Amino acid sequence: MIEFYFNTAPNPTKVALFLEEAGLPYKPIPVDTRKGEQFSPEYLAINPNGKVPAIVDGDAVVFDSNAILLYLAEKTRRFLPAQVERAPVRAELLSWLMFVASGIGPYSGQAVHFRHHAPEPKEYALNRYDFEAQRHWKIVDERLGRQPYMVGSTYSIVDMCVWGWARLVPHVLGDPEAWVQFPHLKRLVDEINARPAAARVEDLKRSHTFKTEMDDEARRFLFPQLARLAQFRAERSTASPAR
Repeated sequence: MIEFYFNTAPNPTKVALFLEEAGLPYKPIPVDTRKGEQFSPEYLAINPNGKVPAIVDGDAVVFDSNAILLYLAEKTRRFLPAQVERAPVRAELLSWLMFVASGIGPYSGQAVHFRHHAPEPKEYALNRYDFEAQRHWKIVDERLGRQPYMVGSTYSIVDMCVWGWARLVPHVLGDPEAWVQFPHLKRLVDEINARPAAARVEDLKRSHTFKTEMDDEARRFLFPQLARLAQFRAERSTASPAR
């Protein structure tokens, strides 16, 4: 049985969607990142990067959500585009998977960080990541305006990847009316939300009570760079002026 290490963030959520869509038996193992469980020796042995999600499938250990989706899709031959064995189709699949992995996820995540968590001054950083998040989502919306799914006419793992983050577009962009800018993306999100598997994902997320407080402990584990910044500031304040 697959061991699935998860929390309620976008990346584990899209893996949960695949597991539910495919009907694969799995054991959900919660990792509470606001308590620092991602840094336990046991979990770091699975994912040295200390991030969720990860899966253990027999002897196979896979981390990074898009890598997991590709692994599961190729293993089960489920939720891959039609004729994926053809080089042009596989190239399209991989290109859009990596677009989400290297663009949608990082820029949306950093937009959330600088909008909702970072201290002032943050105008430059927020403007950069908000701009890039909007630009990436516009590319997705325009593509979905030309075809029903991200890769041709087939619901695939790329759509699951997009859905994981797309559900949070208003939060990412700090605009309750953000969907007005992305009607085709909203159509896909609504379609996937209506699938029974998506409802089961919500049940999974409710099955464990994760810490929600953003207290000092949570900030220490989620934003470990703050300790280095504090040390740097302390050293700078105590340094003797150059003569």
